[in-house]
Amino acid sequence: MATDRKRQRPNILITGTPGTGKTTTSSALADTAQLRHVSIGDLVKEKSLHDGWDDELQCYVINEDLVCDELEDLMEEGGIIVDYHGCDFFPERWFDRVVVLQTENSILYDRLTKRGYEGAKLSNNIECEIFQILLEEAKENYQENIVVALRSDTVEDVARSVETLANWVKNWQPVS
Repeated sequence: MATDRKRQRPNILITGTPGTGKTTTSSALADTAQLRHVSIGDLVKEKSLHDGWDDELQCYVINEDLVCDELEDLMEEGGIIVDYHGCDFFPERWFDRVVVLQTENSILYDRLTKRGYEGAKLSNNIECEIFQILLEEAKENYQENIVVALRSDTVEDVARSVETLANWVKNWQPVS
């Protein structure tokens, strides 16, 4: 099995293009299901787990090895929601559920432009959503039966996703 079933609480990865509602969904689910939310973007900034700044994309270049080293013990404990716009470098054994949030392109465009995204940063993220890059990445890197795509266009979509995932957490059982 890919997952470490010594954990008593499941770990969830919530991924998706920037602007799809990862942080909103993760925070609400953490509150509802009493899990701990770890935003990789915040962690990278707080602990300097990066290799500098990318001027073109206006973001830190994360050091994936440092991020994984930082999270290893926490992930073994379980009960963690990881929120990040990528999923291909995390160890497969860490997650019991991988959620890919998806948003209709015009809604996503509006959200990203409100955040100040422009140029390559805006077009790369819109293309990523159009071509479902993160869903494919998740399916390539994790067992397909743990990967789920959820809509994230509206507040109602987020509420529905949180309820669905909270029920999944409640029914999750560690395998002995």
